[in-house]
Amino acid sequence: MTTTTAIPLRDPVLAERLTARLALVEERLRDAVTHADPLAHDASRHLVNAGGKRLRPLLTLLAAELGDGGRREVLDAAVVVELTHLATLYHDDVMDSAPLRRGAPAAQEVWGNSVAILTGDLLFARASATVAGLGPEAVRIQAATFERLCLGQLHETVGPRPGDDPVAHYLQVLSDKTASLISTSARFGAMFAGCRPDAVTIVSRFGERIGVAFQLADDVLDLTSDGDVSGKTPGTDLRDHVPTMPTLLLRARAAGADATPEDLAVLELLDADLTDDAALARAVAALRAHPVVDETRARAVELARAAVDELDGLPAGPVKEALVSFADALVDRAS
Repeated sequence: MTTTTAIPLRDPVLAERLTARLALVEERLRDAVTHADPLAHDASRHLVNAGGKRLRPLLTLLAAELGDGGRREVLDAAVVVELTHLATLYHDDVMDSAPLRRGAPAAQEVWGNSVAILTGDLLFARASATVAGLGPEAVRIQAATFERLCLGQLHETVGPRPGDDPVAHYLQVLSDKTASLISTSARFGAMFAGCRPDAVTIVSRFGERIGVAFQLADDVLDLTSDGDVSGKTPGTDLRDHVPTMPTLLLRARAAGADATPEDLAVLELLDADLTDDAALARAVAALRAHPVVDETRARAVELARAAVDELDGLPAGPVKEALVSFADALVDRAS
């Protein structure tokens, strides 16, 4: 398989073209986070310099291959979605008290919470300036995406209301907080490449489904991989008692009439004080071995397959093959 990107690419010509265009996006991204103010400059470039998969801009470039992928507007759109994603990471890490991001100290660990939050705001501003050059429809789509990102974070923060299904609430959070921007990434690519409206709709729906599957796979990886793979400290969500799909499924089991002693024992570990590293390690190990992790993995697989089904209306070829391979790789990633 030929690929130097986060999406598996079997076609060497497509791989070479996307790799070259992604390098152009990287240059534009670094230009976009350049500031005359030294503090703003250093803080804005912190996560750019830490690297990352660049999944969202790559998806923009790949979807654009369904039309004229070489248009300047496609590159600008790819920069917009990555700037938006980076901005959310600065805010997320403050809210989650995450010490690491992409293997490097999170921004608030270096400059404090206030600077990290304001840096995220600066990146949102740069994304807005770039998207303004793409026209009013792009601005409208970006605004709607930003609204969903905020709603996702808001609903994650306050949690489900009394009577709400916690699992359904969590899936809606993932749809808004993660899938919305992945969907927009694909939509922008097809849209600015001049694709037909039906193709734009297809890749948007694919992005929505694959975005939720991607986050469920992350929930699994946070328990089953080490920090070198995930780029984050394993068990951070457990330590902060942030709900994830495995913990929600465990709580549902423990509250049911068929709860087992194992369910209750693992839940007791999760509800303990996890500020101690040894206690956190025990909780991670116990949850990792529980069937709810396999159940979460199965849900990710189901959503990835549903995403592939959305691609039925696309013409056969290397672009469709790459999107299918991406869904397959996501499933393998959580296995």
